[in-house]
Amino acid sequence: MHKARKRFGQNFLHDHGVIRRIIRAIAPHESDHLVEIGPGLGALTEELLAEAGALDAIELDRDLPPILRTKFFRYGDKFRIFETDAMKFDFATLCEDDRRLRVVGNLPYNISTQLIFHLLSHAGRIQDMHFMLQKEVVDRMAAGPGENNYGRLGIMTQYYCQVEPLFIVPPSAFDPAPKVDSAIIRLTPYETLPFEAQDVETLKTVVRTAFSQRRKTLRNNMKPMMSGDELEALEIDPGLRPERLTLEQFVRISDYLYQQKKKNG
Repeated sequence: MHKARKRFGQNFLHDHGVIRRIIRAIAPHESDHLVEIGPGLGALTEELLAEAGALDAIELDRDLPPILRTKFFRYGDKFRIFETDAMKFDFATLCEDDRRLRVVGNLPYNISTQLIFHLLSHAGRIQDMHFMLQKEVVDRMAAGPGENNYGRLGIMTQYYCQVEPLFIVPPSAFDPAPKVDSAIIRLTPYETLPFEAQDVETLKTVVRTAFSQRRKTLRNNMKPMMSGDELEALEIDPGLRPERLTLEQFVRISDYLYQQKKKNG
């Protein structure tokens, strides 16, 4: 029997009630192009394949693909495993027709935020994403302006996606049991971005800079990039802390700085 490995952040889901609830949330169809990140021992994979009949899996632990190939042998080439690191995987290579990807995963806590940022770079090719994450990460992704958890992760996720926390999963649903609660979240990339930045890299830099010291004001944190007077000209109070700003205001700052950069060559 394969044992969960700490270095891969593995916690295998075994609670059948939770698995069925996740499947109902995803509502897979035969026409879907499903992609599962970190299938583990295939508890969720089994239900997804039963509903959709085909799935691509991405697995880093080299001991697991032989187990999964044997388990799902009857699906033939409808079940494909890519033995690689999802953090380095080019998800665009899976798009062989006009179907967008439906991505599912019980993501390791230690790389979940980096992996989500990697997936967001492919947002245009993704229909939706359903993830099991540490509850704290889900709270950060769903937080709005003025909330303690609001920050870079939430802003950049909400830039690309509609964010829906679905339900909490207790530690007892896993083997081994993690020390924290988990939660299921649905991310649905927008067809049209509500506030589209002229340059996304500039927006990322603005958000990172603004939150470099959460307890300080925008005037202090943004000093390397712009003055308080420039913020006021954009109708943004430089005395505010970064967690008070909306996504639209961050995009406004980003667009201004991008235009200044273009103007100055």
